[in-house]
Amino acid sequence: MTDKLTVSVLGTGIMGAAMARNLVRAGHTVRAWNRSADKAQPLAADGVEIAGSPAAAVRDADVVLTMLYDGPATLDVMRRAAEGLRPGAAWVQSATAGIEAIADLADFAREHRLVFFDAPVLGTRQPAEAGQLLVLAAGPVDGRAAVTPVLDAVGARTVWTGEDGAEGSATRLKLVANSWVLAVTNAAGEALALAKALGVDPQGFFDAIDGGPLDMGYLRAKSGLVLNDQLSPAQFAVSTAAKDARLIVEAGERGGVRLDVAAASAERFERAAAQGHGDEDMAAAYYASFDENA
Repeated sequence: MTDKLTVSVLGTGIMGAAMARNLVRAGHTVRAWNRSADKAQPLAADGVEIAGSPAAAVRDADVVLTMLYDGPATLDVMRRAAEGLRPGAAWVQSATAGIEAIADLADFAREHRLVFFDAPVLGTRQPAEAGQLLVLAAGPVDGRAAVTPVLDAVGARTVWTGEDGAEGSATRLKLVANSWVLAVTNAAGEALALAKALGVDPQGFFDAIDGGPLDMGYLRAKSGLVLNDQLSPAQFAVSTAAKDARLIVEAGERGGVRLDVAAASAERFERAAAQGHGDEDMAAAYYASFDENA
């Protein structure tokens, strides 16, 4: 198979739009569809063909890449795309879909004779736009050559976690990684909120931990978004973080473990969303520490 492919991108939100642009830059022919057409239309200026339906987007595609909200949304869109799918095409599903949903997506792939790859990504807007995502992928070894050019275009590195996407090994690893990311995000917000309540200058906190084992770039990055009022455009939205946190809690319950921090994280993200911060960066969970917007 040639390295230059026809790739369908279904879902052009923060991550999907960046992926589509990077695929075009890598020389691939890209067709995109999004539920809200206005979010897909700007991609036309980058050389992406905008399709009017999922079925039109996937017709004759070598690789279908889905970057949708969750598992049920992904399955719904793929069902709408079914009449245009080419048997033998590769399907790279990159949403944080959750463990239960992966089985349903893999079943759909088998029914339509697609080569299924479970391939969620780690990263936010900035690394997505730079093509520097970390791809966590599971799928058959003999089908990887077909999708490697796509994964290389959107990511800096691909970590293969298994040979059967239906087993969800990539999604499981993604949930573990996200549990850490969401916990750190909320911990940063709470530290800032406590500093405000106690009249402590946040810079004093950063100076105290500077260069030590408690210091980390992610803490400073997320804190900076809050302190500098740079929560929009979102790197990763509050509403999406709330969804991921719930998937993490559910995964823990399936495995027989209590994830109290993840459950509290989900509640904080949901509270921030209810306050009107759902489309802002997930660092806006900071506001969940206050009865009203601070």
